[in-house]
Amino acid sequence: MKLYYYIYLSLFFFSIPIFAQNSIDDFLKPADSLIIPRRNTVVITEAVAISGALIGLNELWYKDYPKSKFHFINDNKEWLQMDKLGHIYSAYHIGNTGANLLQWSGATKKQQLLYGSTLGFVFLTAVEVLDGYSQKWGASSGDIIANAAGTTLYVSQELLWKEQRIVPKFSFHTTSYASIRPEALGKSFNEQILKDYNGQTYWLSANVHSFFPTSKIPKWVNVAVGYGAEGMISGNKGISDINSSFEDKRYRQFYLSLDVDLTKINTKSHFLKTVFSIFNIIKIPAPSVELTSNGVVNFHCLYF
Repeated sequence: MKLYYYIYLSLFFFSIPIFAQNSIDDFLKPADSLIIPRRNTVVITEAVAISGALIGLNELWYKDYPKSKFHFINDNKEWLQMDKLGHIYSAYHIGNTGANLLQWSGATKKQQLLYGSTLGFVFLTAVEVLDGYSQKWGASSGDIIANAAGTTLYVSQELLWKEQRIVPKFSFHTTSYASIRPEALGKSFNEQILKDYNGQTYWLSANVHSFFPTSKIPKWVNVAVGYGAEGMISGNKGISDINSSFEDKRYRQFYLSLDVDLTKINTKSHFLKTVFSIFNIIKIPAPSVELTSNGVVNFHCLYF
C-alpha cells in the first residue's frame, strides 16, 4: 500500500482534536448558524494539514526517487482491486470528516457538500499528481476514478436521502502472507493493517431501519456486504522472481454479515456522538458467511 495511507490516517485523526479538545458538550454541538471563528479554524486546519502532508510526503518519500515527465500507469489489475477499494474508503471518510467539520462550524449544506465532502478527492488526487511525476510510480487513472467514487458515494446519499444510509467500513485480521514478504506486506501489526491486502476486508454497511422505517428492527442494526482477497504477496500474479517457493493461488472473497451503525445509537451527548462517528469507520466483528471465487462457502462465528 502506498505511503499516503499513513498520511490519510494522520489527516483523519488530526481533525479529532477540533472536536474533542474540550469536554463541554456545547462546544461539540454543531452550530445552528455560521460561527465564523469555527469556520476559520476548520479551513486553516485543513489547509495546513493537507499542505503539510503533501510537502512532507514529497520530502520524505518522492525526492529520493528519480523524477520524470508526468505519466499514467495502468495498475487496475493489481491486488485484485483491493487497493482501489482502499481509495474509495479513504475518499469517502476524509470527505465525511470535512463535511462534518463544516457542519460543526455552522456552514450551509451546500458548503458542506462543495468544500467538505470533496476534501478526500482533492487530497488523494493531489497525491496521484506526485505519483505521476515519479519515475518509479505514475498516476493511476483507476485510483482517481476510485477517489471520485468515494466522494460520489457520500454526496449522492446526502442529495438523495439527506443522510448516510450506506457506509464503507473496514476490518482486518493478520495473515501468514506477511511473513513471506514482510518488506511489502508489513513487518509489524501496524504496518500490516495498511499493507497486507490479504487480511483486509472492505464493507458496504447498510442501515436497515433507514430503508424500512416502519419496521421494529432497532435503528442501529445494519446488514453489510464485504469484499476481500487472499493468496497475494505481490500486485500481479506470477511472482517467481520474488519468492520461488510460494505458489500464487489468489482468489476473491465475498461476505455477508451483520453490523452496527454506531451513529444511530440514541444519546444526547455530543461527546459520545463524536466518538461513535469516529469509530463508525470500522466494521463490528460479527457472524459472517463467506463465498470465495473458488466456489467454497465458509461460515465464521465471529469475523474480523
